[in-house]
Amino acid sequence: MAPEGGFAFLPFLWLVNVVWFFREAFVKPAYTEQLQIKTYVQRSAVGLLLWVAVLTTWITIYQHFRAQWGEVGDSLSFTIPRGTP
Repeated sequence: MAPEGGFAFLPFLWLVNVVWFFREAFVKPAYTEQLQIKTYVQRSAVGLLLWVAVLTTWITIYQHFRAQWGEVGDSLSFTIPRGTP
């Protein structure tokens, strides 16, 4: 049975894929399927890095401008901090 993480857990599955198969793809001696595994590991790493970049960008923008966004910023918050910096 294949692991089903869904869209929400896809970056976590990419991380697991990179960590779990890194040695198999890049360290072990060459074999027939290694090129395909290497491709999957590289794609997982690129997807993970893009996701981290987008998430970091969003968190930085949100933390910087939340107070200026007023009610919209508050409605996006799970918890509303007291006061403004």
